[in-house]
Amino acid sequence: MMNLKPTIIDRYIIKKFIGTYLFSLALISVIIVVFNISENVDDFIEKKAPLYDIIFHFYLNLIPQLTNMFSSLFVFITVIFFTSKMAGHSEIIAILSGGVSFGRLMYPYFLSALVIFTGTLLLNLFIIPPANAERLEFEEQYLHSFFTNDNRNIHFQLEPNEYVYMESFMTWNNTAYKFSLEKFEEKKLLSKLQAEQAIWDTSFSGWRVRNYYIRHITDSSETITRGKQLDTVISITAEDLRRRANSYESLGYSDLDNEIDLLTLRGDKSVKYALVEKYKRITVPFSVFILSLIGVSLSSQKVRGGIGLKIGLGVGLSFSYIIFLRFAEMFVFSDFLTPLVALWIPNLLFLVVAIYLYVKAPK
Repeated sequence: MMNLKPTIIDRYIIKKFIGTYLFSLALISVIIVVFNISENVDDFIEKKAPLYDIIFHFYLNLIPQLTNMFSSLFVFITVIFFTSKMAGHSEIIAILSGGVSFGRLMYPYFLSALVIFTGTLLLNLFIIPPANAERLEFEEQYLHSFFTNDNRNIHFQLEPNEYVYMESFMTWNNTAYKFSLEKFEEKKLLSKLQAEQAIWDTSFSGWRVRNYYIRHITDSSETITRGKQLDTVISITAEDLRRRANSYESLGYSDLDNEIDLLTLRGDKSVKYALVEKYKRITVPFSVFILSLIGVSLSSQKVRGGIGLKIGLGVGLSFSYIIFLRFAEMFVFSDFLTPLVALWIPNLLFLVVAIYLYVKAPK
């Protein structure tokens, strides 16, 4: 039976793994922040962003997002880097010659991966969403131009028997054009309100429709009411129509689930962005285990020419994982695959590669 009590060698590998990983993430985060400052400094000065907000509301909240973004990439590079160095110094050979199986050698790597997986998952579920909320609010105020909704022919289902349609919505004046609201009962149309404009009014949190007419339909008759102005309250706001795709990054897991349920009921196409965000929070951290297995299997053998080739291969495979993840998202937005299936495909493909390399790895 395999002894799972951590040994001196296990602690040595865990220290190397997590230490190198954290150092790599810290280094790349500093580099990206420096480049980001140089890119945005003109906007900060032009819009007079306070230094306190720049540091604590933007960059301090950007770092967790960067950590999450590059976590899988640097897990792979870290494993390749320090395992290749161990192999180059004949440490792997000495460990295996001492009676440790290749499977047992993987144990400290998977313990380290479990620590990183847990940390990344906690970041995704509890730390990054509120941090993103502050960061996106800062970006909206000081970096991004005013958001415009380019969608045309907007349809929403508000309730099981209530539907709203807008030909277009202008964010700069919170106005919907060619607005209609339909109510049904058992698939029969009961009423239909149509208006040239519907303006969001914050004073009563509702819509003020102009130049409207309403058709009231019964089994025996139909009446039409016309007017210049009418106030109505429905379960969709101007903020719903102004929401950016990346705003789902700021929602906690339960809030994200509630938003998905609401968007699904409305038939809102942006539900795909919300679903992608939901499943990425689980699938990306899980890749830590798969990429660790690939990294050890590739770099545990001593080869001539040093570790440069292995690091290059590691970088190439890391970026290929990121590319596969982006392609998976494209499959979701093109309605080719469901979000759950699409976002697990990169992990499943790389798991097959990992198992193959593990079987072929030197024992």
